Amino acid sequence: MSEICIIAFCPMRKEERYKGVIDYFLEHRPVAETELIYTDPFELIVAVILSAQCTDKRVNMITPELFRRFPGAKEMAEANTDEILEYIKTCSYPNSKAKYLKKMSEVLISQFNNTVPSDIHELQKLPGVGRKTANVISAVIFNQPTMPVDTHVFRVSARIGLTNNARTPLAAEKQLTANIPEQLIPLAHHWLILHGRYVCKARKPLCHECGISDYCKYYKQGNKQPKK
Repeated sequence: MSEICIIAFCPMRKEERYKGVIDYFLEHRPVAETELIYTDPFELIVAVILSAQCTDKRVNMITPELFRRFPGAKEMAEANTDEILEYIKTCSYPNSKAKYLKKMSEVLISQFNNTVPSDIHELQKLPGVGRKTANVISAVIFNQPTMPVDTHVFRVSARIGLTNNARTPLAAEKQLTANIPEQLIPLAHHWLILHGRYVCKARKPLCHECGISDYCKYYKQGNKQPKK
């Protein structure tokens, strides 16, 4: 069979797809970081809790004043929930998040001696910290091989074909961590988030601007606009 026939009819192997995507980002985005602004692990936990169903841009507008008033877990734990609410009322679900922030701060002091743990299971003992948030802290602060799966990561990895029939974030996380080199997992998390935020958008993916379309199952199936 000719090379043309092979390309036309043979599906891309999973290993080839992963290698192409990883190689592209290593070359074009060797540095990728969270867009949340923070100065220490406590501030990142607060910012990630606030970021649930809220944009990083909005969170970054809220946190400067919040951290000036509550520079650490001790100050936040001692605060009244209503006072915390005043600083975060412009984000989504502020009432629930104000309660989580106070309780998280109290537990961080009482159970962890005001030291943010690196283990994702220990992190999930903090109120308001689910698996995704725990993975963010573990990856960003401690450079552990954890893969936080938010809506961007879930959507982009499925579109590209990095995940296959992953019905839950946990299923997507397991597939991604099984196929990405361990030392690159924290970086790959940011690659997928930023790609989903600025290129592979939910409603109108910018396929004509995408550098990994050659490896993208969604693009190859002719779902979106051709490259210009």
